[in-house]
Amino acid sequence: MNQAIEDKLKTISYSGIFLSCFSEQSEKCIHSTPEHVLLYLYSGEQIIEYGDRKYVIKPGECVLIRRDHRLLMYKNSTTEELYKGISLTFSRKILREFYSKLNKSALPADVNVTDEVVFKVAPRADVTSLFQSLTPYFDEEVKPTEGVVHLKLLEGIYALLNNNEAFYPILFDFTEPWKIDILEFLNEYFRDDLSMAQIAAYTGRSLATFKRDFRKISNLSPQKWLIKRRLEEAYEKLKGGHKVQDVYVEVGFKNPSHFSTAFKKQYGLPPTEV
Repeated sequence: MNQAIEDKLKTISYSGIFLSCFSEQSEKCIHSTPEHVLLYLYSGEQIIEYGDRKYVIKPGECVLIRRDHRLLMYKNSTTEELYKGISLTFSRKILREFYSKLNKSALPADVNVTDEVVFKVAPRADVTSLFQSLTPYFDEEVKPTEGVVHLKLLEGIYALLNNNEAFYPILFDFTEPWKIDILEFLNEYFRDDLSMAQIAAYTGRSLATFKRDFRKISNLSPQKWLIKRRLEEAYEKLKGGHKVQDVYVEVGFKNPSHFSTAFKKQYGLPPTEV
């Protein structure tokens, strides 16, 4: 398979269904979403880290990831198999629609609301059959209709509720979305190649709200703030004896020319003279 096709196969996204396939040994990513996500692993290995908790997901296993939390994920291919996983994203809209049609008198009573963020879902037949029915869509030539996607999301909600009553108060909590401190997030992840839309989502904001909130904390645009922060880190590394060819990559620049130009503009000398 040529590289262009291989890269294209890494992620396939539909409205609410996201398929991932990686040939690399390991793919690290930050996961943060304003919606609940149900994730199933077909092959390879997935590691989820949240605080001091670590979850190892094996093929055939499924987890629900609670919305409004930021986690670190490792999607690992093994020597035998590529990483291959799929996730369903449950928007507030579809959950409200589902909830409106429930018989409220039949809802479970006195269910304790847990603070857990990642939930292992028992591998019942309804969960397994749901995700096995989605395997054809790893082929980009086979695309589900909007109607099919909607039905699969509803099927996923039913499967969760049948699996554990504790999911009722989690799925049907329609309180306002969270926000986290912008500068705290950026100071931790400024080296990562994230778009403004991704940073907004990871901090619990729409893109417009993120830009508005950012203006309250800096006179710089978010893009210029990131460049300035990366250059500050680069300067410290160069003072410590690190090589220019290593530093520009470590702090998040994609090419040495852009790094050198930005560095000289900020510090008045090229990085090779630090």
